Amino acid sequence: MSDSATAGGVGSGAGDGTRAVRAGLPEPVKYEPTLPGPVFAAHFHLPGEATGPYKYGRDENPTWTHLERAIGELEAPGQDGVETLVFASGMAAISSVLFSQLRAGDAVVLPDDGYQVLPLVREQLTAYGIEVRTAPTGGDAQLDLLDGAKLLWMETPSNPGLDVCDVRRLADAAHARGALVAVDNTLASPLGQRPLELGADFAVASGTKQLTGHGDVLLGYVAGTDASAMAAVRRWRKVVGAIPGPMEAWLAHRSIATLQLRVDRQNATALILAKALRERAEVTGLRYPGLPDDPSYKIASQQMRRYGCVVSFTLPTRTRAERFLDALRLVDDATSFGGVRSTAERRGRWGGDAVPEGFVRLSVGAEDPEDLLADVLRALDESAR
Repeated sequence: MSDSATAGGVGSGAGDGTRAVRAGLPEPVKYEPTLPGPVFAAHFHLPGEATGPYKYGRDENPTWTHLERAIGELEAPGQDGVETLVFASGMAAISSVLFSQLRAGDAVVLPDDGYQVLPLVREQLTAYGIEVRTAPTGGDAQLDLLDGAKLLWMETPSNPGLDVCDVRRLADAAHARGALVAVDNTLASPLGQRPLELGADFAVASGTKQLTGHGDVLLGYVAGTDASAMAAVRRWRKVVGAIPGPMEAWLAHRSIATLQLRVDRQNATALILAKALRERAEVTGLRYPGLPDDPSYKIASQQMRRYGCVVSFTLPTRTRAERFLDALRLVDDATSFGGVRSTAERRGRWGGDAVPEGFVRLSVGAEDPEDLLADVLRALDESAR
C-alpha cells in the first residue's frame, strides 16, 4: 500500500487487533520510542531547495504522518494507492470533501436523515450555487437522484436513526453516471465497515468518536483512492488551515491501539442491550443493525463486519425520556458516541433531527455488560413512576 503502508505495519491478512496495535508505527530504531512523541514544530530547517517532506506546520507534520498511515491501514488494509489526510474535526473532514470537489452549477446528493449539521452544510452549498438533492438513507432512496450529480454522499448507518444503505449498489450506480462517492463511516468505524472496499472514492469520519474512544480529542479524516480528488482535498486543508494539533494526532494514534478491544466489547454489549430493550413495552422504534429483525439487518450483514455501539429507541414522551436519562447512573447525558463511557441523550433537544420528542440515542461504552444492562432497566422502571 503506497501511501498507507509503513515499515512498522502488518500484512493485509493480520487480525484487526494486531493491525490496530501495530498501525502506523515507524521502523524500529534502537533506543527510540516505539511510538514517537508529538512534534510541535511550526517550521523546520530548510537549507537550500525545499525538497524534503516537512517544510511548514500547516502542510505536514511527522505526527500526522504516523496517524494517517495508521488510519489508512485500518480503512484499506492491503489496498494500494490509498491516501489518508487528518483534520481538526469530523466536520472539517466532511467540508474538505464537499467544498474541494463541488463548484457552482454542480449537483450533490446528500442524505436527509444524516448528521444534524448537514442542513447547515446544505445551506452553504446552496449559497455557493450548488444544487443539493436529498433522500433518506433507507431503501437506497438516493439512487433515484443520481442523474447529473457530481458527488454522492452516503452516511451509513445514519446518525441517529441507524438506517443502512447498500454502499456497493449506490457506488456502482453513481460511478456509472460519472459521480464521485463519499461515505461517512463515523458510526461504523473502520473495524465495522470499509467503504473503499465497497467502491467508495472517499471514506470520511469523525475520529472524535469511536476511533479515539475517550471523549478527549476532536479529529477527522478523509481516506481516498482517487489521486486527483485527494490532491484537491489536501489543497483545501492547506487553504483553510483545518489541521489537527500534534498532541491531538498523537493521542489519536495512541488510542487506536485499543480500538479492536473497545469495539468488540461495545458491539457485544450493544446487542445484549438491544435485545433487552426489545422486550420493554414502553420502548418503540428500537433500532440496532445487529438485531435480526431490524429493517437494516440484511444489508448491514452483507457489508458490515461489526454493527456498531449505538442503539436508538423512543420512549412515550419527552418527559419520560428525560426522567429516564436523569435516572441513569452509569450512562452520561452527553452528545457524542463511541467512547469507553456510555452516553445517551434525548436527541430532539438540539433540533435538526426529524425524531420524536422521546427519541433516545444511546452509545454503549466498555462497562461490564451486566452492570450497564441493570442500570438501563432500572432507569426505565424508575422513569415510569
